[in-house]
Amino acid sequence: MKLAYWMYAGPAHIGTLRVASSFKNVHAIMHAPLGDDYFNVMRSMLERERDFTPVTASIVDRHVLARGSQEKVIDNIIRKDKEEHPDLIVLTPTCTSSILQEDLQNFVNRASMDSKSDVILADVNHYRVNEFQAADRTLEQIVRFYIEKAKKQPNFHIKKTQKPSANILGIFTLGFHHQHDCRELKRMLNDLGIEVNEVIPEGGSISNLKKLPEAWFNLVPYREVGLMTAVYLEKEFKMPYISITPMGIIDIASWINEIEKILKKITQEQQTKDVMVKETQNFIQNFNFKNYINQQTRFVSQAAWFSRSIDCQNLTGKKVVVFGDATHAAQITKILSREFGIHVSCAGTYCKHDADWFREQVLGFCDQILITDDHTQVGDMIARMEPSAIFGTQMERHVGKRLDIPCGVISAPVHIQNFPLGYRPFLGYEGTNQIADLVYNSFTLGMEDHLLTIFGGHDTKEVITKSLSTEVDLSWSDDGLKELNKIPGFVRGKVKRNTEKFARQEGIYNITVEVMFAAKEAFSA
Repeated sequence: MKLAYWMYAGPAHIGTLRVASSFKNVHAIMHAPLGDDYFNVMRSMLERERDFTPVTASIVDRHVLARGSQEKVIDNIIRKDKEEHPDLIVLTPTCTSSILQEDLQNFVNRASMDSKSDVILADVNHYRVNEFQAADRTLEQIVRFYIEKAKKQPNFHIKKTQKPSANILGIFTLGFHHQHDCRELKRMLNDLGIEVNEVIPEGGSISNLKKLPEAWFNLVPYREVGLMTAVYLEKEFKMPYISITPMGIIDIASWINEIEKILKKITQEQQTKDVMVKETQNFIQNFNFKNYINQQTRFVSQAAWFSRSIDCQNLTGKKVVVFGDATHAAQITKILSREFGIHVSCAGTYCKHDADWFREQVLGFCDQILITDDHTQVGDMIARMEPSAIFGTQMERHVGKRLDIPCGVISAPVHIQNFPLGYRPFLGYEGTNQIADLVYNSFTLGMEDHLLTIFGGHDTKEVITKSLSTEVDLSWSDDGLKELNKIPGFVRGKVKRNTEKFARQEGIYNITVEVMFAAKEAFSA
């Protein structure tokens, strides 16, 4: 644990609450002090849903600190069971309430005796895991709980769907463009003749979890959530899963090729005379997956030809920095490098638990790799490298504003801007169009900015003199600021940073016109 005013991944209980509130008719009870119960406000504000967030806080107050929770948690569980009639109640502590070291499992066992709902305690170590790890573990725990419960029934029997089908694992509330990505995945699966068996946890029903093994295979579009569930289902029912993220033209093709392999393998193993099964086998054997990839790449996705256009060729070799969660940062790095020819100076992620996988994915596509959850390290790295653009989280967007470097947001943590009302997926062929637009529009278009400076336009703001580093207190004189404002906007940020760098090296604290000219001569030499 550490005190921070910015965190890329939240505390563990946020991940548990995100999974629980994504399911239908599941209620979460958070054993926490006032101040830890901000999840309800955050979800209601960002997701724009009509229903109330199904989370209740069992407040840890001074009486609890003095005497323990006693019956308070149990009473809250039973009360919500009677009021809401949920299928499942999930109890989770927070880092703060975990300090009390109360036997919450005992509370769950006692409450289960008087509750018609199922009650479970989130099996998460709140001191050792972050939001994503907790979400992944909670989803696997809920799935395992209901499948083990179903297996105890005498009539439990798994029958695969007649037509090819897939489960989509890991789509959940407050995800970065998850709803749009899910819609695009469904579209592509439909094109391939594959039905969607279940989508969990978002909009999923607890009663349908026992049907998960009926699907032919599982899809895990994001490494952060769903992978543990896929591994459990593979181990328990020998269900294959695909963890390739279908983002970018090359990896979408790999994703479809992997689906083709799984479908053909399963149909070859099927020995039956059933007419429906025979029809499915014939469809799979005759479907031209390669032609589908070709058609979608050429006519649905506009990114392939756009990346070869004169507009995008002007971006070739430009330096960028990429930072975000493991999935999005790795995918965007590969897309920028091999599909757009853009030079990635540094690629990084705050998912330290997935550092090895991330390094393996971006190796050869960037100059440097940064694994950290400290935003100040990321900000200093960006200031040092002076890229033409940043592709990161909302924090990197703020860093870019301070350094006058444009930034395209490609990853959680989420902001209201990341819940657009229009259709903006990052996955699939439509996602390639959205990413191409984001990449192109994230760069400062030099001539346009220069013309707007001449004729008057958006580039009339005052020069921001704040810097990321507070080690040296630099100030700009009036004549220095006046001279700096004369420089075209598309290079002004770089001139400012170079001048301040020169001033620090020379021990100068007040930047005048003379210092600017001296800095120019020093960097031109």
